[in-house]
Amino acid sequence: MFKNKNADGTFNLCGGKITELRKENNLSQRALADRMQLRGLDLNKNAIQQIESGQRFVTDIELKAFANFFGITTDELVSR
Repeated sequence: MFKNKNADGTFNLCGGKITELRKENNLSQRALADRMQLRGLDLNKNAIQQIESGQRFVTDIELKAFANFFGITTDELVSR
């Protein structure tokens, strides 16, 4: 049987950490989306909200971009 959701029903491991880091950096979801667009990712405020709430998968490219933006490793981003 394939498992593509967490036990809590979310579709990613990094949403909570992204929320935490975004708030620590005093960024709104829109501001974070704007910063990610400057890095070449096609994300808007709604995509950030879906990632943070676990309603959306995160690609490996997006994961790497978030980690680079926040200055942490991808492992730190997905650890709970």
